[in-house]
Amino acid sequence: MPGPKTNEREGTRAVLRHCLVSPYKLREVVDAIRGKPVHEAADLLRFVERDAASIVGKLLASAVANAANNDGLDPEELFVSACYVDEGPTAKRWRPRARGRAARIRKRSAHITVIVSRLPEARLARLQARRRAENLAMRARRVEATRQARAETTEGASRRERRHPEAFPAPEAETTEGEGTAETTETASTLGTTEELESTDATETTDATETAETTETAETTETAGASGTEEPVVAETEVAPAPEPPEAQAETDGDEEKDS
Repeated sequence: MPGPKTNEREGTRAVLRHCLVSPYKLREVVDAIRGKPVHEAADLLRFVERDAASIVGKLLASAVANAANNDGLDPEELFVSACYVDEGPTAKRWRPRARGRAARIRKRSAHITVIVSRLPEARLARLQARRRAENLAMRARRVEATRQARAETTEGASRRERRHPEAFPAPEAETTEGEGTAETTETASTLGTTEELESTDATETTDATETAETTETAETTETAGASGTEEPVVAETEVAPAPEPPEAQAETDGDEEKDS
């Protein structure tokens, strides 16, 4: 059984007649977008290196606009169900050649038809799942990039704080209102005052001791200078002889008796 006729195909169509481009050149572009979703076909036509791609792209945008405005279809759910190029009238021109001959010039034209339809439910579900996965992957990449940027910023800030601590003073402690906080503040201030007083007394005592020692040293130096002696005089003391042992004393007495 033959397929549906050209004018009986289902879907929303856009037709361009008498396009002054060769059908051969147009069919190369049209065959590339047949059966593809609308957004993929538009991206493909945007980067195809053919002059005819701009003409087919405008016709595809017109078909999508007709489907959205006239039939109430969602452009995200459309695909190129059919597209074909018919040959239009050819204008014949002549060009003079050698020996009085003439060469024929054929200026061809074409009729372009693009039909868009809604995707089948199964294919639409697959397409939506793929788009959802792509969106989730893109979001995960954005989140990861944001976290990495924050980590790098924090690391850079901490490195700057370590290098230049004077440029980053420590934050002051926040005080909350309340009786307990007030009492704690008063107690801390009292303890601080007591410690300051004790440290002041200890400093004064140390200063007084050092002053007294300095004064005594000065007086001793002045007394030594007045007596005319640079070094202190040490008194000479006679050292008593050690007692002799009894045996040595007895021998001495015996010698004295013999002499007598």
